[in-house]
Amino acid sequence: MIKKTLLIIFGIALFHSCEETEKSNQATVYYNGDIITMVGDSPNYVEAIVEQEGKIVFTGSSIEAMKVAGKGHNMIDLKGKTLVPGFIDGHCHFANFGAQAIGAQLLASPDANVDDMETLISVLKEWNTSKNRALTGWIYGTGFDDSILKEKRFPTKHDLDKVSTEFPIMITHISGHFAVVNSKGLEKLGIDENSKNPEGGIIRRENNSTEPNGVLEELAAIPYMLQAIAPQSEEAIIKFFEAGQEMALSYGYTTAQEGRAMQNQEMLVAMAEMDKYKIDVISYIDYMFVDKHMTSKWNSKNYINKFRIGGMKVTLDGSPQGRTAWRTEPYLIPPEGMPHDYSGYPAIPNDSVLSSIFEKGFKNNWQILTHTNGDAAVDQLIRTMKPLKEKYGNEGRRDVIIHGQYIREDQLDQAKDMNMIASLFPLHTFYWGDWHTQLIGDSLVQNISPVKTALNKGIDVTIHTDAPVALPNLMRVLWTAVERTSRSGKIIGTDERITPYEALQAITIWSAYQHYEEDKKGTLENGKLADLVILDENPLKVEPENIKDIQVLKTIKEGKIVFEK
Repeated sequence: MIKKTLLIIFGIALFHSCEETEKSNQATVYYNGDIITMVGDSPNYVEAIVEQEGKIVFTGSSIEAMKVAGKGHNMIDLKGKTLVPGFIDGHCHFANFGAQAIGAQLLASPDANVDDMETLISVLKEWNTSKNRALTGWIYGTGFDDSILKEKRFPTKHDLDKVSTEFPIMITHISGHFAVVNSKGLEKLGIDENSKNPEGGIIRRENNSTEPNGVLEELAAIPYMLQAIAPQSEEAIIKFFEAGQEMALSYGYTTAQEGRAMQNQEMLVAMAEMDKYKIDVISYIDYMFVDKHMTSKWNSKNYINKFRIGGMKVTLDGSPQGRTAWRTEPYLIPPEGMPHDYSGYPAIPNDSVLSSIFEKGFKNNWQILTHTNGDAAVDQLIRTMKPLKEKYGNEGRRDVIIHGQYIREDQLDQAKDMNMIASLFPLHTFYWGDWHTQLIGDSLVQNISPVKTALNKGIDVTIHTDAPVALPNLMRVLWTAVERTSRSGKIIGTDERITPYEALQAITIWSAYQHYEEDKKGTLENGKLADLVILDENPLKVEPENIKDIQVLKTIKEGKIVFEK
């Protein structure tokens, strides 16, 4: 009797176990929409795909999909919407997404409305609450743009002192290469008339004096920015992280990049240890921090809790719209207080120092991402890295030029010879195309972010947001790469326009390749991860001018819905 009872119990348990296994192994069929596989050099559509256990197990006809999915499968009716592979930004700063999501929003139109100094001050005053200040200890905001502000100048400590003289304030430029602090902020940072400019940075001064005016450039700003905008408690760290990740999900990211990890690497690791990631994040460690982080378990081709280190980041100059990008020719409009022959400046002036930094990357077989905006910076990259590629070999390396706003055609030829990937930034054509025209002239401006020329030369290309420089809106990136229309409606570089399909490749399969992940991501093919995005319109079928208005309806990571509009 006991034996019979045990058999019955065991049988019931086995039944439930099989039932649970069947449920957990259920397949999902996506059908009845524009399903773009991104396989090949021209658009390829299928009627349906089947996802099971986080991977794609079938693409093809709806009838065959039902057979492959088997008994009890789920059905997702796309209702005519568009399904594409999950988006992979060629370059962004994921660790700072939270600061953008939570801080005072200082972006100009159309992303926000800070188009003059009065509005900037008003937005900061509104954000200034004890609850907000408690997050970082600062009043802070992100994304102001002096080229758009009606006053056509940087805010100074005098403007920010109108918000508060009691609490420290820091605001960051849309380029991410400048900060402005109020008088209390200068005091907290220990910057005064006796402070010297650091190498690769400038503390701007009051006219005809050594008194700081609150504006900090490049390496006089960036280390302080990371400190001031860092959340101060575990609760605040999690809040920032989750807000930034949610913003990424809302724009269709299934893989994001931290393109210059410094002190914020600890936060990224902590979130991985806590298993907080819903999407994959790849971190590139700033060269000044590689000794601390590159020997860790996170430096791997494999993700641990959806996080890993991908390689090393080196920054050679600054921002073209901020006029700190290093050029071989002078800017037509130098910054205030600079001579007429001002052409920007290098972040690492000594070539031998830079060569030793690069050599460390080659010796350790680290992928190297190099920020170069001005053509003088690209020249420095080529003359220091090319001998190392010859010395150590270049097979299998996928080193990346980041931005390349003012890269010349002869430099693209060199990049091709060096087997470099170019992650270019056509978003500039909209946000700063009119400003670039004033800075470098109407002829040269046609060649900024020369995506089509790079493709024609056979260079592997991606495009990116550089968020939080702008919002991490990849549909706007697609639109700018296709249309290249400035704020005033002027076309910036007609010959550099690419097709909507090429633009979509640049944030899916081409970006997967850049990150050594083309075998797992970037296309809808059997065996790849079911990283998917559902869009309300097909970017290959709408009028190009409407691509920027396409909305992400769902973001799906390895078969799980992680965002739904």
